Amino acid sequence: MKCTTCNKKIEETFLKKPVGTYVRDGKGKRKPVCNECQAKLSMEEIKAKL
Repeated sequence: MKCTTCNKKIEETFLKKPVGTYVRDGKGKRKPVCNECQAKLSMEEIKAKL
């Protein structure tokens, strides 16, 4: 799985869950975001890049 903002690979737990979060775009689709992008950018900046 890759981050939608920086295209880096997102790490997964042993249960295949991403280490990060999902953000919904304007159409309501879920997009994965890594922890690094989440820490650097605000939610408005992340949604603007989607």
